[in-house]
Amino acid sequence: MQQLNDFFQFLHSFLGGHPWFVFFLIGTGLFFTIYLRFPQIRYFKHAVRIVRGKFDKKGDKGDTSHFQALTTALSGTVGTGNIAGVALAIHMGGPAALFWMLVTAFFGMCTKFVEVTLSHKYRDFDEKGQVAGGPMYYMKKRLNINLKNGKIIQTGKWLGIFFAGATILSSFGSGSMPQINSITDSVLATFGIERIITGAVMAVLLAFVIIGGIKRIAKVTERLVPGMALIYLIGALAVIITNYQNIIPSFGAIFSNVLSGQAAVGGFIGASFAFMFNQGVNRGLFSNEAGQGSAPIAHSAARAHEPVSEGMVAILEPFIDTIIICTITGLVLLSSGVWNQKIENQFQNTDMIVFADTYQDDKKEDQKALFNHLADNSTLPLFNGELSVKNGDIQNELTIVHARSVAEEIKVLLDEKPFNGNIKVTEGKVDNGEANVIFTGKSLMHSAPLTAEAFTKSFFGEWGKYIVSIGLLLFAFSTAISWSYYGDRSVTFLFGSKYVIFYRLLYVVGFFFAGFTDTTIIWNLSLLTVVFMAIPNLTGILLLHKEVRSTIKDYWKGFKSENPDIKIPERIQ
Repeated sequence: MQQLNDFFQFLHSFLGGHPWFVFFLIGTGLFFTIYLRFPQIRYFKHAVRIVRGKFDKKGDKGDTSHFQALTTALSGTVGTGNIAGVALAIHMGGPAALFWMLVTAFFGMCTKFVEVTLSHKYRDFDEKGQVAGGPMYYMKKRLNINLKNGKIIQTGKWLGIFFAGATILSSFGSGSMPQINSITDSVLATFGIERIITGAVMAVLLAFVIIGGIKRIAKVTERLVPGMALIYLIGALAVIITNYQNIIPSFGAIFSNVLSGQAAVGGFIGASFAFMFNQGVNRGLFSNEAGQGSAPIAHSAARAHEPVSEGMVAILEPFIDTIIICTITGLVLLSSGVWNQKIENQFQNTDMIVFADTYQDDKKEDQKALFNHLADNSTLPLFNGELSVKNGDIQNELTIVHARSVAEEIKVLLDEKPFNGNIKVTEGKVDNGEANVIFTGKSLMHSAPLTAEAFTKSFFGEWGKYIVSIGLLLFAFSTAISWSYYGDRSVTFLFGSKYVIFYRLLYVVGFFFAGFTDTTIIWNLSLLTVVFMAIPNLTGILLLHKEVRSTIKDYWKGFKSENPDIKIPERIQ
């Protein structure tokens, strides 16, 4: 299993973790932004009117309203990426990584507009009369190759099959297993409830929601998404208001190093421009999923007589998810000052490196050496041998780096008592046989624990952690709900609607077991499936760029004839 996990990570380094994917993603959004003349700005006000139901018609076909489709898609994107993803981006790349998350979201608004428009235009209805839509349907219908002799090569069909298969895998890797793992960890740390109990309760709730299909899912998400966002925003604003004097410096930190990389500050050892840019864009994609092709599956279910109108609704999604919520999370992390502070915590073995020599992060030459090592993982000598521990204190002269920072005040514990003995270390990693030994000390933190720490820096005090824990629970649960729908529509595409019930049962079972087992390998697999979904989807919408523009033009012509008194933001040629 470890070898398979390493293989997944190796593949990811050439796919989603490689700069070419970042430029492909951003480049597609940039192309459509210019080609369609900034629709994310010109159509924004019109999109809000559509969501409010101003232009709805009786007899429109679909399973959900515009607002329900938006909240269902948002429930799939507003999740751990907003709590943990922003914290991870800033931890890895510094404050300016948030800027590149926002840039990704801005261009992602246009990408979402295009992919949703095409998916809604070519949606189908299954044997039960329910909408079956998503990128796999426009691929099947529009991406075939027509030869001069009249023959058709079914390339689009096979591309759709590949996309649907990747979506099913990603529904487990992105939407189910890591989400419940985050929930059970958070509930255990905050409330002391065992993982298996939390997993069982949440699995029953999930089954109740998803077995009812998209109509029940939509009813739940249209109430859950606004509620959970409100709870989270109250806690976030409390931190920002309490630390109001740091608001302007926080914005300065976000924009001051966007083209130069982040210099070392506090426990943070610095980041190059390339690394910062990559982290910001990748976390941006994970947050809003623009270009991945997942949200169009939810939007395809909306009642609308014109696909462009639902595409406009999708413009609002990255704006709410990333530009609003992620910016607020970023301001919480920066204004509270925790992002570069070393905080007492329990070390995770996967985040810990034992170096053979000693280094100090307040010396420029050591900062540079550590940064270079973390950038390519090959420049500094790693410790091999045994750590000698007495009364919990390490006797060897060496340096331990945890969470990309030099750890301080390190204690080694066994059963919550100071450890005495030797610990084997191979190539800088503590031997797996020492799993019961715990390392604690002061270091940087990242992901959800960092956000939870930031939420304590307000007048709520320690209660702020409960806001993050509850927010993470609701966000992660809502993500699992939406991804179950993405998976069942993919099963419908591949096998037919009669097999959806088996997928849903498997989804719930996997959700339960992931609550108390290691899902690292599933998470690393999901990094690949995200790319396997995005590449054919981005390629497809680029190939159909002319059709997108003509479809938009037809929409405005029809809208103008039906609403002659309403000013429209489109010049009809």
